[in-house]
Amino acid sequence: MTLLRRRLWGALLLSVLTAISFVPVEAATTSKSGSTTSVQSSSKTTRTGTKPRRRSRRAPPPGGVYARHAVVFDPATGEMLYEKNAAISVPIASLSKLMTTMVFLEQEPYLDRRVEVTRAELQGAGRTQLRNHEKLTLDDLLHMSLMASDNVATRVLVRESGLAAEDFLARMNRKSVELGLAHTRFVEFTGLDERNVSTAADCAKLLRAAAENPRIQEIMTTRSYEFRSATRPHFVANTNRLLYGRYEIRAGKTGFISEAGYCLATWVHTQGRDLIAVVLGAPTAATRFADVVRLVQRTTSPTVSSTR
Repeated sequence: MTLLRRRLWGALLLSVLTAISFVPVEAATTSKSGSTTSVQSSSKTTRTGTKPRRRSRRAPPPGGVYARHAVVFDPATGEMLYEKNAAISVPIASLSKLMTTMVFLEQEPYLDRRVEVTRAELQGAGRTQLRNHEKLTLDDLLHMSLMASDNVATRVLVRESGLAAEDFLARMNRKSVELGLAHTRFVEFTGLDERNVSTAADCAKLLRAAAENPRIQEIMTTRSYEFRSATRPHFVANTNRLLYGRYEIRAGKTGFISEAGYCLATWVHTQGRDLIAVVLGAPTAATRFADVVRLVQRTTSPTVSSTR
């Protein structure tokens, strides 16, 4: 084969190989480009053609409430209509003040008497409107204790009860026995100590007993209270949010310390019926109220049977 012919064959072979190798690369490039365009178009459609999904609200756990302990109690018959871990003793925080105010009022104090706040009551008591040496009436302090869970106000009430602190505490525990609260015990007056313990079932009975006192019931159902101490005005809002809702509330008390979680005992009148609902150990402040609403709805619904 001549040199010229070999060169012609070589050139032809090179052209064929170049064409063969070029076609797949182009096809691949086109395919990749088409895929990219398709993805971008799809992504654009997702962003503009559909609305983002809203996060669905988590359903309540089995038993109907998020709180660790709960009851629904019929105050007329004494029947427990719903129970969740209702017999376990746990910290009850400021629900303790129900017993404190009952024992205080049993001493028949003159509620218009002005008394002075001291540094001893302020020490370690948490948030309060009160100041050292401020003077206000026992009735004002009673409102602050029951409506706003004020620990300073509660301590002053105990100090001004005419009883020594140990005697006052002994009466609180003795009254628990008298009321049949077998799993309830107090070691101090405010509920700041986690050793103040009770059960959801006992707390329902405690609220019923406290509400039998007209003065306690009136204060517990007061939405807001204004007064003036010797030096300045005060405004107290009730921490029981159910007072601002659709139900008729006949009594109620909130509580919280970290060991107890969020607690609520409340007496609801609905559909011609009285119910006391208690939740202990709810995870948030709002949850305790939502739990009670769910319990009331569950109990009054004709299609839902009570859970024991």
